[in-house]
Amino acid sequence: MIVAESAHLAVAAVLLVAAPAKLRDVPGFAASVAGYRVLPGRLSLPVAVAALAAEVVSAGLLLVPGARQWGAAVAALLFTAFLVAMVAVLRRGMSVACGCFGGRDLVGPGTLARTGLLLALAVTAGLAGPVAFAPAQVPVAAVLLGLAFLTPRLFRRRRPSSGPRPGSRFALSGAPEPAGDRVLYALVSPGCGLCGAMLPEFAATAARMEVVLVSAVDGYGGAGLPVVVDPDVFDRNDIPWPPYAVVTGRDGTVLAGGGAAGPAELERVLARAERVAPT
Repeated sequence: MIVAESAHLAVAAVLLVAAPAKLRDVPGFAASVAGYRVLPGRLSLPVAVAALAAEVVSAGLLLVPGARQWGAAVAALLFTAFLVAMVAVLRRGMSVACGCFGGRDLVGPGTLARTGLLLALAVTAGLAGPVAFAPAQVPVAAVLLGLAFLTPRLFRRRRPSSGPRPGSRFALSGAPEPAGDRVLYALVSPGCGLCGAMLPEFAATAARMEVVLVSAVDGYGGAGLPVVVDPDVFDRNDIPWPPYAVVTGRDGTVLAGGGAAGPAELERVLARAERVAPT
């Protein structure tokens, strides 16, 4: 069947488009991998590099009839891993950049459907076997590509979480009375590798201002910092994922906020807060 015989071209084209976009910004792709919060932070870069290598190798194997089934198998494993990670994100209600083609599309039903379709095409390519190239495969592959890339448009895009805005009130239950003019609330989560890696950075910030760890579930402690458990803190403040930093004044007014997956990100939040007069 011409559709099955053309599937390998569609999958190879997708991989050959996706890989260069990510290669132009490997650290950015690694940050997207870290954003899924399914791996310890230290593994984000090695996993990103391995995924890129697998995409390139799979695309090359798909274009060689004798090796096509191996290429299809690698592609199927990649798309399966992507699907598992996306499902994990959606089940946790997180707002995460897909990182699929080097862009900032959010993980959602559309990206899930597109990845599922690509997985089906990879499996189809493997089952079709070492079919020789025929010109008729090109337009059919183009139609399959069109379906894959138009699929996300059939689903309504979810509004991305943006976090609390400066000037708003940081809603937190059970917070201790602030002792200083500024307070850094470091939002963390058990099992989050990046959160654990950032604990020393949050502790070091205590020399500059009061620091409080905030978690939605119990089980977080350490670094000698006070911990507040508030199950609804992420939803109530529209915070996408941990680790996240919010700096407020004494009265709880937000001075600055943002992701804190690394020391540089945390420092940017602190710098923005220091430019605002405390309240």
